[in-house]
Amino acid sequence: MFGGFGIPELLIVLAIVLLVFGPKRLKSLGSDLGSAIKGFRKAVSDDEKKSEKSDDPRVIEGEVSQSQQKTESKQDTNV
Repeated sequence: MFGGFGIPELLIVLAIVLLVFGPKRLKSLGSDLGSAIKGFRKAVSDDEKKSEKSDDPRVIEGEVSQSQQKTESKQDTNV
């Protein structure tokens, strides 16, 4: 299953963890781990959204885009 660990070994490990931490501490560890994973997923999805927006080139008002500059320079040379 998990690299040579079977079900009996996993049950023994879980029993030892329960004895060491106790049920209350184990519950809080689980909820802390869940909230950390949720925060990580949110940060990754927010980062992906930002990168998608940065890939979309926008022309700032008053600026001339490079494609417009090329067409203007071609028109100037044709005159």
